Amino acid sequence: MSAASMGLALLAGVLVVQWLPSLPPRWFALLLLALALLLAWRWPRGRWVGCILIGVAWAMFRGGLAMDARLPRSLEGRDLIVIGTIVDLPLKRDYASSFELRVDRATLDGRLIPWRGRVAVSWYDDPPVLHACSRWRLQLRLKRPRGLLDPGSADSERTALQRGIVAHGYVRDDVDNAQLGKPSLCVDGVRDAIARGIAARVRDPHDAALLRAFAVGDTRGLQQRDWAVARANGVSHLIAISGFHVGVAAVFGLGLATLLYGLLPQLGHRLPRPQAQAAAALLAATIYSALAGFGLPTVRTLLMIAVVTLARCGRRGSTGAQSLGLAVLAILLVDPLAVLAAGFWLSFVGVAFLMLCLQARGRGLRAFLHELSAGQMVMTVGLLPLSLWFFGQASLVGALSNLVAVPLVSFAIVPCALGGTLLLGLCPPAATPVLWLAARLAHAQWWLLEQTAAWPGAQWYLPSVQPFALLLALAGALWLFMPRGVPLRWLGALLFLPLLYPALAPPPAGAFRVWVLDVGQGLSVLLRTQHHVLVYDAGARYPSGFDLGEAVVLPAMHALGIGELDMLMISHGDNDHAGGAETVATAFPQATRYAGEPSRMQIPMQQCVSGQSWRWDGVDFRVLNPAPGQGDRDNDSSCVLLVQGPRGRLLLAGDISSRVEPQVAAAVGLGMAPLLVVPHHGSKTSSSAAFIAAIHPPLAVVSAGWRNRFGHPKPDVVARYAAAGVPLFNTATQGAIPLEFPADAPARREPGWRLRQRRYWRE
Repeated sequence: MSAASMGLALLAGVLVVQWLPSLPPRWFALLLLALALLLAWRWPRGRWVGCILIGVAWAMFRGGLAMDARLPRSLEGRDLIVIGTIVDLPLKRDYASSFELRVDRATLDGRLIPWRGRVAVSWYDDPPVLHACSRWRLQLRLKRPRGLLDPGSADSERTALQRGIVAHGYVRDDVDNAQLGKPSLCVDGVRDAIARGIAARVRDPHDAALLRAFAVGDTRGLQQRDWAVARANGVSHLIAISGFHVGVAAVFGLGLATLLYGLLPQLGHRLPRPQAQAAAALLAATIYSALAGFGLPTVRTLLMIAVVTLARCGRRGSTGAQSLGLAVLAILLVDPLAVLAAGFWLSFVGVAFLMLCLQARGRGLRAFLHELSAGQMVMTVGLLPLSLWFFGQASLVGALSNLVAVPLVSFAIVPCALGGTLLLGLCPPAATPVLWLAARLAHAQWWLLEQTAAWPGAQWYLPSVQPFALLLALAGALWLFMPRGVPLRWLGALLFLPLLYPALAPPPAGAFRVWVLDVGQGLSVLLRTQHHVLVYDAGARYPSGFDLGEAVVLPAMHALGIGELDMLMISHGDNDHAGGAETVATAFPQATRYAGEPSRMQIPMQQCVSGQSWRWDGVDFRVLNPAPGQGDRDNDSSCVLLVQGPRGRLLLAGDISSRVEPQVAAAVGLGMAPLLVVPHHGSKTSSSAAFIAAIHPPLAVVSAGWRNRFGHPKPDVVARYAAAGVPLFNTATQGAIPLEFPADAPARREPGWRLRQRRYWRE
């Protein structure tokens, strides 16, 4: 078998495991491995089957090890004393510092516990200065990786598994929290020193942040706005060190070796020049990859360079397909969980498309310009389906932006940043003018990207891509760029049409559909009729800048094929309900806005008042609270909304307490019992027994955070619903919960997002 065939077979086996809802016992993986070896020995023609089975067995084994390494459930929420080393670059913000700690020793109540691993930690309340590679003794409170699961949102549990994060938590106040000795010398320490050297020599903080990203993969200085500009232009891969930049570093090393042999030709008697050039290219690429923290795109390029280097040193030829196949084999054998990262697919599929679709057209400037422009078109079109699959969005100006950004970054900014980085160690004063030039180039490039980011269509959103649509679109992209002479190449564009197929058709007249989104400890409800959409609450916005409106509400709308918003209603002014409102309102400025406490909102909103009503597509909406003149008070000022279709009703109660529940229950009136979104996340001040009895909902949904510090929903409240015979469903355990209200059938609950998309890394 060729290296490419082996790589594809191994990849197929690894992928099979990633679709499993749970992992089989470890003995089953060992049995598969033995079967694979037996097949390879007794049936040479079936070695590809053996490679697939090896991939399955290896991915099962590594996935099981990664899951077993997670924090034991018995230790969640308990104070642990740990000793560990800070890895990667710690991030300092105004309100906290965030870092990753490699735990080497952990104790509970003075007893040593057999648990180690890499944890993501936040340190609040004026933390000390943290340095990469420093060793600390800390008291931590941790929990297993747990993320929000909604339509279109990122899967943080998958990311944690792929990165080897075994727990998340924060530092507890303890007089014994202390650094143990001075930081040791390590690659991350060198990266941090280079980043500080660049920041000290570049006046503009934003230009310095860009150069730090280009030079050492340090993106700590970039803000959400910067990433939005990069996504709008399709250049996120250029912001931090990319695989192409590693190639530039390899060329830099090759050039140094060539210069050295030009100055000292007698070196050729001791070491042949081609082999020395290859080794120098590999050394430079390795150093640069280390500065990037050995990210996946850089490792992929480094492995390909290593294959070419070994072939050159062994005086053997190596094709592009063979190099790519060996790189896939190497990555999967080292870390089969790499397939969980979007970068794995964007890197390898992008390179494969370039190899298959670009044909050499001679040499010279004209050929170079053709390959550059054609290459950007191939990458933009070829990776469009994957971008939509992973991120739910793509850039329609990406080809043009990359046509300018790729050569500018790769042939001007990165070489200057590399030269400045080298001079920081050899001659610091000489680094200043080089870094100044790199900063001016980066500033000009970023100004241009900001202009194109404002163009219409810069960010293009589509509903969630179905697997069959992804495969058809990839086949269509390959067909479009087939060599001349292949008939009807233009028909490849038709295979992109399934990408436009909506994930979910709008409900018919009289019906409505609801998603109680998983926003952690907060609330956001998305409601859709045939031609109208309402968002009730928008989740929280945290001091870190993490905005549930941006991270959950808008992606859910895009993933569900919802492109317009008619009304934004914020129950009241608490952050866990109103924090994301500004982001949603900015995305849909034409939407009507109502709030229970307008004076507490960051944007102008109208007061909701009981008695307000309207009708959309055969569905009636009626506000039940607050009464006129009782807004802007407290939780009891929450906008309470009753939605009614021909066969079902829904009550959205905000954070009302038992003080106003009787009035709300009376306003609901007679008729079909409504499905209920539990008031105040199931707090002890709400959901009185009288209210539950008066409403008597067929089912109730509570929106609460996993292991939240308030203990919502309270056990007493859960017991009340159980005593009344009301099934209670929690977004903390179910993920986003869809509710269907057909026009000709009773309302029903659909499986939550955590249950309908089962994967072994989701708990």
